[in-house]
Amino acid sequence: MIGNGIDDEDKWLAEGIAGIQHNAFYMHRAMDSNNLREALKYSAQLLSELRTSRLSPHKYYELYMRAFDELRRLEMFFKEEDRHGCSIVDLYELVQHAGNLLPRLYLLCTVGSIYVKSKEASANDVLKDLVEMCRGVQHPIRGLFLRSYLAQVTRDKLPNITSEYEGDADTVMDAVDFVLQNFGEMNKLWVRMQPQGPGWVKEKQDKERKELRDLVGKNLHVLSQIEGVDLEMYKDTVLPRVLEQIVNCKDELAQYYLMDCIIQVFPDEYHLQTLEALLGACPQLQPNVDIKTVLSQLMERLSNYAASSPEVLPEFLQVEAFARLSSAIGKVIEAQVDMPIVGAITLYVSLLTFTLRVHPDRLDYVDQVLGECVKKLSGKAKLEESRATKQVVALLSAPLEKYNDIVTALTLSNYPRVMDYLDNGTNKVMAMVIIQSIMKTNTCISTAEKVDVLFELIKGLIKDLDGTSVDELDEEDFKEEQNSVARLIHMLHNEDPEEMLKIIYTLKKHIMAGGPKRLPFTIPPVVFSTLKLVRRLHGQDGEVVGEEVSATPKKIFQLLSQVIDVLSSVQSPELALRLYLQCAEAANDADLEPVAYEFFTQAFMLYEEEVADSKAQVTAIHLIIGTLQRMNIFGVENRDTLTHKATGYSAKLLKKPDQCRAVYACSHLFWIDDQDGVKDGERVMLCLKRSLRIANAAQQMAAVTRGSSGSVILFVEILNKYIYFFEKGNPQVTSTAIESLIELIRTEKQSDHITPDPASDAFFASTLRYIQFQKQKGGTMGEKYAAINL
Repeated sequence: MIGNGIDDEDKWLAEGIAGIQHNAFYMHRAMDSNNLREALKYSAQLLSELRTSRLSPHKYYELYMRAFDELRRLEMFFKEEDRHGCSIVDLYELVQHAGNLLPRLYLLCTVGSIYVKSKEASANDVLKDLVEMCRGVQHPIRGLFLRSYLAQVTRDKLPNITSEYEGDADTVMDAVDFVLQNFGEMNKLWVRMQPQGPGWVKEKQDKERKELRDLVGKNLHVLSQIEGVDLEMYKDTVLPRVLEQIVNCKDELAQYYLMDCIIQVFPDEYHLQTLEALLGACPQLQPNVDIKTVLSQLMERLSNYAASSPEVLPEFLQVEAFARLSSAIGKVIEAQVDMPIVGAITLYVSLLTFTLRVHPDRLDYVDQVLGECVKKLSGKAKLEESRATKQVVALLSAPLEKYNDIVTALTLSNYPRVMDYLDNGTNKVMAMVIIQSIMKTNTCISTAEKVDVLFELIKGLIKDLDGTSVDELDEEDFKEEQNSVARLIHMLHNEDPEEMLKIIYTLKKHIMAGGPKRLPFTIPPVVFSTLKLVRRLHGQDGEVVGEEVSATPKKIFQLLSQVIDVLSSVQSPELALRLYLQCAEAANDADLEPVAYEFFTQAFMLYEEEVADSKAQVTAIHLIIGTLQRMNIFGVENRDTLTHKATGYSAKLLKKPDQCRAVYACSHLFWIDDQDGVKDGERVMLCLKRSLRIANAAQQMAAVTRGSSGSVILFVEILNKYIYFFEKGNPQVTSTAIESLIELIRTEKQSDHITPDPASDAFFASTLRYIQFQKQKGGTMGEKYAAINL
């Protein structure tokens, strides 16, 4: 059915074009023979084709353009007739005798434009006559195209201050009246085309209406081009009459399109100076008008105007642009009770963008916009509609992008209140945006108050929000989020120890709510930030005492102990052990022996009770030995206790090779090559001999279980320890002991049960070459090595 309609329309269009061409042929012949009456006769018949009601606007436009081309030729002929002695006044009278109304009016408009150009009559009188007579055509499509033709042929003949048709002082107003009257009549015709009937018919009619909107809008463009329309005339006459027409037409499409036209065609300065009137019309528009887009475009144009020239900024303050826009948006939202929440938020995004560009220094304005958004969202559940959440993210991101400084955003009281309305997923996305902004600009957050606000903003990453569980999260995303939080913690800093301790207490309050999966990510950076504070305090040689918090090393270590203790309860004992050892080292640097001893005690307790995996035990014991080796604060009793514990645990490791390596590593605990360091050669030798016995036992066990005695790598490693202590001057490590060990290794290598191992062979050969090199080097060390016979 629809297909047949389209085919019929093409047929009717073809018939109309054929009619125009047929009559145009005879019209041209009459013009060639200078026969005015015949030319008028065939031109009227040609124009009668435009009387059709069977074409859609798109097809009618094609027909109209064919007729328009012929009218331009006819206009040239009429000008020639004027020169050949036929009065233009007589011609103006003559065309009024055309038989049909529509052709008569087209001919009148054509001759009328020549009449104005001839200056034989007042331009105003002719134009007024034409615009009134066009009322005779009330069919919407025919009337719109007729009036569009009138606007087209008269636009260069309007009286204004720079045209050749200028008369007295009122001529500009006459031109404005003419255009406004034509605009008003065209808009009425256009509005009469409101769609009716079934849904598919309405959709088709609505599309046809949109195709005709430019015909109406061109009048406003003509108005904007009239030279004499200054700001005063625009404010007093043009805008009020246009707005009256827009408000009174009660048509959604017309209201939206014409408001948009006003914003696009008239200068920005005019909009700024007439802001009150323009905004006053917005709440009066129909409820379904997309006023948010209109206002957004207005604010964008004003923002660009402000950015184009700083000199105009005082004008924005003078007209109270922000207050007027804010009030107008509030009234529109209040008037359009059915406006979706995304529409309201979009308006606030536009207002915030305007504010940040025009008044970037007015944080109170920015906070006010956020506050208005909170009011609109209050009483509603968290936003889940994707377009709405996207707009809220845009709203919250705008201050970060503008100020390039999260600290500024932290001073906005309504910022976190807006974030509370985001769903959990979007809340986390926004939190990541905030963290990335801080990292990108390398911003330092320097007060506990701001840290508190910041961590409230990113709480979606810090703890489980309502109804969500860590177990539901993607593992990779979760790790990325928590690593971002960890990096953020290092951006919290203040040189004042008291304030820094307040920051750490604030941090502790927030991260302790993170749960067992988050704490292993967030506690370590808190610990290391706190250890930085301890070392800074020690460097200042004193305690800084505040009114509320005493920033002393002892107090800080108490805090650290509490924080790390939480890790051991959330199944991260190895991490807790590492952090205890870090704290012990810091306590050593701060000359706090009891504190350092306590941290070692905690580390050993964790090792005993929580570290069960054999590989984790090996790693842990080597960490303990390495840390203990660097300690220089312990007295004899405490040191003996700790070293005894370390060597005892080393000898109890599950695998013999691990035992061996841990025991010979313990030898370094008894020989620290520093000034006033421990140098107990006897106990060093005991460790080395014990490690040899363990290595020998490992060889025997390998021979029993696998039928071969395995590699000699452990003996070579122990040999290198012998050489180390030999060079350091340990009297217990003699050249004879080294020779004996070398001989032992050679014997083992020659054994029938030995497993070939290129790596251990190369290591042994390299060790022998080193001894040989030291012997040949001479000097004190060379003399020492000379006693070793290879």
